[in-house]
Amino acid sequence: MKVRLGYVSLSLSLNITASRTITYTNYLKLNENEKKAKMDKIIKENFESLEEILKYNYKNSIHFYRLSHKLIPLATHESVSFDYINPYEKYYKKIGNLIKDYGIRLDVHPDQFCVLNSNNEKVYKGALEILKYCLKIFKAMDIDGKTVLHVGGAYENKEKSIEKFKDNFKKLPLEIKEMIILENDDKIYNVEDVLKICEELNIPMVLDYHHYICNNNGENINKYLPRIIKTWKNTNLPPKMHFSSAKNKKEQRSHSEYINVFDFIEFLNILKKYNTDIDVMLECKAKDEALFRLTRLLKYLGYKFTDDTTLDI
Repeated sequence: MKVRLGYVSLSLSLNITASRTITYTNYLKLNENEKKAKMDKIIKENFESLEEILKYNYKNSIHFYRLSHKLIPLATHESVSFDYINPYEKYYKKIGNLIKDYGIRLDVHPDQFCVLNSNNEKVYKGALEILKYCLKIFKAMDIDGKTVLHVGGAYENKEKSIEKFKDNFKKLPLEIKEMIILENDDKIYNVEDVLKICEELNIPMVLDYHHYICNNNGENINKYLPRIIKTWKNTNLPPKMHFSSAKNKKEQRSHSEYINVFDFIEFLNILKKYNTDIDVMLECKAKDEALFRLTRLLKYLGYKFTDDTTLDI
């Protein structure tokens, strides 16, 4: 089985970002011409940086990458409205062609404001706008990107909140439903909660192993892995999982700069029982540098790689 490793958003080695932005407060200080010019400049710079990151990923055999959902600044702000697709059509096409030519799997993971089960109508509508934005970006690139979501809050009644997520998910347009993949979290919705939702609604489940460690009721992950893997059966993608190490003993939920190689080996030993190709997103503060530090350590410890970031176990 093959395990491909990916990283999140920013390449520290290149020291560039595709998520430059402007605050809404500073945006309001500009006149209409200045607003248009400023936004145009930021968007084009983000596309240029993303192109460089994709080239870097390709040359380093990184097949799996999380795009920042902030590629277009203020795109989902309720008080800002502008066409961020048609004027940049050639940029989207160029990026999409690179992604397809390089064979890179790409997804996004919106921030904590994208909550489908919120009791606040404003928050819910905001979440819809974020999902529509993600879909527009993927369609403009002509790629089958995925969007990682959490279930959301418990709002004093976890079961009712789960039902609200289900109800709101069912109301979504089909294209958005097919874009969503659902992840267990570190405080409220554990592996069992999320897996049941995914099985009922036919949503691929993203196992976050760090979150499982932080939020479980003593269940053995092997009890759930065959079912988690099965949620991906109707996609043309390997199951996606997240891995990170705790910052320290006091801050167990926070991500460390790097991966603890021995914890990762323990995770690999669990996965190899199922003989299924897996894509593992490393969520580390050190981004791509953490990825390559891990690969160097694994090679030193005798693990075989088919390329720079793909283990054969």
